[in-house]
Amino acid sequence: MSGAPAGGAPDEEETTGAFRRSRGRVSARFTAAQAVILRNLVSQVAELMGTAADPGAADPAAPGSPAGQGPAGPGEPALSIEELAAAIGAAGPTSPPEDPVLARLLPDAYRDDPEAAGEFRRYTEQGLRSGKVAAAQTVLATLPAEGGRVRLEPEDAQAWLRALNDVRLAIGTVLGITEDYEDEMEAASWADPRSAYLEVYHWLGYVQDSLVRALW
Repeated sequence: MSGAPAGGAPDEEETTGAFRRSRGRVSARFTAAQAVILRNLVSQVAELMGTAADPGAADPAAPGSPAGQGPAGPGEPALSIEELAAAIGAAGPTSPPEDPVLARLLPDAYRDDPEAAGEFRRYTEQGLRSGKVAAAQTVLATLPAEGGRVRLEPEDAQAWLRALNDVRLAIGTVLGITEDYEDEMEAASWADPRSAYLEVYHWLGYVQDSLVRALW
């Protein structure tokens, strides 16, 4: 991920959101405009992740759901298959999302084995969604809406890395960005409706790279 401003000027951190290590933590300063952009994009990913993973699935607690089935101990309510599945986290979807951005953020674990991929997804997708939402919420909680300095503990820094990666994957999917996107940036004119998004994608990559370097 290239694109770091040259020269290492004293105000580099002020203008780029570059992370640096300081006293066991990493820190960066974001302008108000940068904070608005980043918070907006992170919020969109969180909202997308919060959508129902399986709108057609029955809600065990809803009226009309199958009645409790199976043996239960004395004084214990009988649970339906759906309730049992939900209790052990096995009530997730088995097929990838139709939305291309969601499909990119929640890919199949086994591309050559749809059945195994479906079973893996059933047990893991809800947790993956929750983890991505939590990472986005960490960014929103630590990045002031008006911009300013961000200081991150190691755990929060890891959440930032995950959230930044999710945002870049989402933008890349929408724009159809390939590994040759830097060439596309050079070829794109300001009249190209993608140019501004390409610049944001490039900047996010720089922020992400600076955070990796600051951590390691």
